Amino acid sequence: MDEQFARDVMHGLSTTPKYLHSKYFYDQRGDSLFQQIMELDEYYLTDCEFEIFQNNKEDLLQHVTTNGKPFDLIELGAGDGTKTKILLKYFLEQGADFTYKPIDISNNALNLLHRDLAQNIPTLKIETLQGEYFNVLSHIESIPGKNKLILFLGSNIGNFLKPVAEDFLTRLSTILAEGDMLLLGVDLTKDPAVIAKAYNDSKGITREFNLNLLSRINRELKGDFNLNNFEHYPFYNPVSGTARSFLISKTRQTVTIDRLNASFHFEAWEPIHTEYSHKYHLSELSKLATDSGFKVLKNYTDSRQYFVNGLWRVAHNI
Repeated sequence: MDEQFARDVMHGLSTTPKYLHSKYFYDQRGDSLFQQIMELDEYYLTDCEFEIFQNNKEDLLQHVTTNGKPFDLIELGAGDGTKTKILLKYFLEQGADFTYKPIDISNNALNLLHRDLAQNIPTLKIETLQGEYFNVLSHIESIPGKNKLILFLGSNIGNFLKPVAEDFLTRLSTILAEGDMLLLGVDLTKDPAVIAKAYNDSKGITREFNLNLLSRINRELKGDFNLNNFEHYPFYNPVSGTARSFLISKTRQTVTIDRLNASFHFEAWEPIHTEYSHKYHLSELSKLATDSGFKVLKNYTDSRQYFVNGLWRVAHNI
């Protein structure tokens, strides 16, 4: 049993209102469901980042290799690395000297990624590290010598509340060296209907992805959640620019989790908050970069202006 998982579930379900961390979506079943989500027509984020990488990989490599030194390509929240492979293959084709260091909370995802890359890109130098974002920052700091390009893609920064996002980026810039770079994937504000569909797809896979969090508690912590008693409820607020997801108890009920030696009461229609995703304006990102110790070098956007990959450079003296 993961003791941190148990502690977080205990705290989240004992709090009012109840919540569960979205980082725990990603067990083996959750990883598989998220791969299906990324293939959905409604989930535009993956296609946007694919387009950006395909169209700008040459320009990006030129920025990263201006001094001709070898570099580490460090990806936070690597997942299956699908989009990143575009850059990995191109960089190798161009003779770039780099080591790919994917970091993810899911050991299952890292193992799958390592096997896939060893088979399909055998010349790639790769070192994997399992852990949470904040916990691995010290590891990044301990990597000496080479320049660093940090990848934080897929709008993962949007999963943080805005003050937490700034704190995360500030800590990241502080431990990086002057001139190190960050490629940050960010979902932009757009037609609210487009965003709403991305979190409530017609096939119900996002619903299943959220409900799998309760299944994981049942499996790993010996809970007795009845998934039929909960419904997935996502919504997007265009004023705040935030998409939120909840699991709603459809009936008055009590859930027991044996390994926590605890029971949790739910009123009918009581929510469990599971996910937060903030959408940004480009002007907000410029300020966020400056406030957290970076300088924006370039914004790469897709043809629909749905998404941006911002290339930022650490600039402690700005």
